[in-house]
Amino acid sequence: MSVEPILRSGFTIAYDDVQTPARFPAVRDGHAVKRITCVHQGCELYGSDRSFCETVRTIRAAYPTAWIDVVLPKAGPIVAMLEEAASRIVIEPVWVLRRRNLARLATIGLAALPMAVARALRRIRASDLVYVNTTVVADYLLASRLLPGRTVVHVHEIPEGAALKVLRGLIRWSRAHIIFNSRATQAAFAMPQDATARVVYNGISGPAQPNPARYDGSRPLRLLMLGRISRIKGQEVLVEAIRRLPPAARARIELRIVGGAFEDDAREAALVAQIAQAGLSAQVTCSPFVADPDPLYRWADVVAVPSQRPESLGRVAIEALAYGIPPLVSGIGGLTEIVEDGATGWVVPPGSAEALSRTLAEIVTRPDTWAGYPAAARARYERVFDASLAAEGITGMLRLTFQREQAGPCEVRAPVNAPSNPAG
Repeated sequence: MSVEPILRSGFTIAYDDVQTPARFPAVRDGHAVKRITCVHQGCELYGSDRSFCETVRTIRAAYPTAWIDVVLPKAGPIVAMLEEAASRIVIEPVWVLRRRNLARLATIGLAALPMAVARALRRIRASDLVYVNTTVVADYLLASRLLPGRTVVHVHEIPEGAALKVLRGLIRWSRAHIIFNSRATQAAFAMPQDATARVVYNGISGPAQPNPARYDGSRPLRLLMLGRISRIKGQEVLVEAIRRLPPAARARIELRIVGGAFEDDAREAALVAQIAQAGLSAQVTCSPFVADPDPLYRWADVVAVPSQRPESLGRVAIEALAYGIPPLVSGIGGLTEIVEDGATGWVVPPGSAEALSRTLAEIVTRPDTWAGYPAAARARYERVFDASLAAEGITGMLRLTFQREQAGPCEVRAPVNAPSNPAG
């Protein structure tokens, strides 16, 4: 594919173009320009996408004169959020390990892997530092081995079974520096103790003012579930929990499920059918993904994250804290590092519609028992998950990586198991 630059107010999107060192601006304001590449596997604005945007902004703030290329597999809503921080956005193939495509990747996809690794290697060679937003970007992790000391991989997932073995092997092979987004993620990958790694909790730029604490039981509870529709997230468990409520309590809940399935219309249709069969169509609505969730958080009294499989952390739960909304989460993965059960929200066993139903009944019928949760939720966000704390941890790892690249990969060491913003 030929290069097709699109100029908008001086900003460039390039298609399938590998930048060589000679084409970077070498000097700016009398200083050598750092060359940074940031690689992401998606193009939407779900939690991992928004986290990537915030990291790119953090990198720009730390290195204001750097040339920053952002590599995406295709254009999408995320582009508009990256324009201010990126020097250029490059749309080019990225070899991503997705569960839904494993059979194709293991057959037809393997033919494209050598070319993908070669492309990634050229870009790593052309960069002083490469930030990879997830372990599933296999081509960059494979290529990183050949130029160690330049790549930082940010681990945002807790895979299971064979997938965990494959991704753990990729990280070890890559010799990349590692940022884990939670202690749970670090524990799942069980990396060797001589790895250069840090735990840095995802932070967000929350609203200046949280929601007022307003639920007193005089109206239906406004319950929000935001995110992809998938077997992992547990939308069907939440619907079943509401169905199990006594009629009087069930009538006092209004639920909004916002998001869509990734290339899976059948899953979305099955969820709508479940809601109808449970007789909940009047009080449970399903809406497509929205780029700006602020109005939804302003509407909600409680945010539900009933995940059935391990969440590496849980951005939606953090966003809820920022708005002063108590989250109702499953006790699995990094979610337990976000929510303090009985203080800032509720933690229930994963996959248990019965336990979730009992907790919802308590929330609806006894609002006095959690009157202090909203203020405590906001305070925890400010103490642990504010964007400035995450920026400090990420910037520290980037500086270490630059230092190691200049000194040589064996001359500088960083402590393992040293969270930059530990939960208080």
